[in-house]
Amino acid sequence: MEDRPRLTLTATVLDSPDARELAAFYERLLGWPRDEDEPDWVTLRAPGGGAGLAFQTESDYVRPVWPAGPGDPQMMIHLDIQVDDLEAASAHAVAAGATLADFQPQDDVRVHLDPAGHPFCLYL
Repeated sequence: MEDRPRLTLTATVLDSPDARELAAFYERLLGWPRDEDEPDWVTLRAPGGGAGLAFQTESDYVRPVWPAGPGDPQMMIHLDIQVDDLEAASAHAVAAGATLADFQPQDDVRVHLDPAGHPFCLYL
């Protein structure tokens, strides 16, 4: 067995033009509390434990395009969020500030864009 140091994934970090603004969206969407709150760095804690979300202000942030075409800024990551009612969760996401993406690749998944343009998927 290979010796290695203990490694613990604590958060997925999303860049944005305004960390606090994007964190506020995910607070509304997920209902997770803030753990750290600095002008350019905010973390949300998953209430049940596990990895949370972090948000970092990036002055040179470029909004990804979904779906990306040739020469478009590609998404680097997206979040998958399991829901029990797809239509209700989609309406909640839009009310929280998300945009329903024009392109929907599957019937049992709803792709949304957060205020910074990061795609996220709601699925059953």
